Amino acid sequence: MCLVNELFEQTGIEEEIQQVKSVSGGSINDSYQIQTAKNQFFMKVHTNAPQDFFHIEKTGLEKIRSTKTIQVPKVIHYSDEPGRAFLLMEWIDGVQTSKTDVMLGRDLARLHQQTNSKHGFCSDTYIGTLTQKNAMSVSWVDYYRDYRLRNQLELGIETGTIQDVRRKKLEMLMERLDTLLPNDVDASYLHGDLWGGNWLVGPNGIPYLIDPSFLFGHRLFELAFTELFGGFSEAFYKAYNDVYPIDSNYNDMKEIYQLYYLLVHLNLFGEVYGASVDRIINRYN
Repeated sequence: MCLVNELFEQTGIEEEIQQVKSVSGGSINDSYQIQTAKNQFFMKVHTNAPQDFFHIEKTGLEKIRSTKTIQVPKVIHYSDEPGRAFLLMEWIDGVQTSKTDVMLGRDLARLHQQTNSKHGFCSDTYIGTLTQKNAMSVSWVDYYRDYRLRNQLELGIETGTIQDVRRKKLEMLMERLDTLLPNDVDASYLHGDLWGGNWLVGPNGIPYLIDPSFLFGHRLFELAFTELFGGFSEAFYKAYNDVYPIDSNYNDMKEIYQLYYLLVHLNLFGEVYGASVDRIINRYN
């Protein structure tokens, strides 16, 4: 806890810490609740972070916040100093209500209605501990093939998770991606890593998005991931659809979009995700 106190002093906040509690915050960072006489804060510490790790997270949160469509925690301070990287944010705590899922669906749809002229992002980002290479592209299909699927393919070749038949079939799928996905789609503001653990409930049951892997892209890419591991209710999808109706051909492309996240999990956690990857690439070969 001494490190937490030292890092808090760097923020310039002139409040004395009364209590520090270790809290759950995922497997990547050490996370803490900090209590002062006036406020509560949430601090994430990463002693082996890449050089720009928390800068990228801060940028993603601020991109989402700038739309004024859906809540994210306010970033108070961050540092990417080697061995002492941390991110300090406001503490978010609340109780889910009967309206929370509706608000989440509605507000995510409003976020997706905000668009950019190109797909992608201006800097590399992270998903879990993996680097996501980025560029800006007028073509969604080119971006998804070259800066999402190809990144994971190359990593899988390097680490041995994607070899032989799996590699050949994935490469064949990528070659015909323009026949499977639409190219002329809006470049929506996307959270980029929206599973059930990356949103939480704040005061009055209001939903907050956390831990983004921000990009501009096809909104159905995001929706497909929400379905992959569950955690989102029927009320969420209905509220989303009421604000921003989901394309009738969504189910035709859903697994193509889920494939990316399954490749990420294959490269992060191993062959336990191999069968799911193979099922999708076999379907399209």
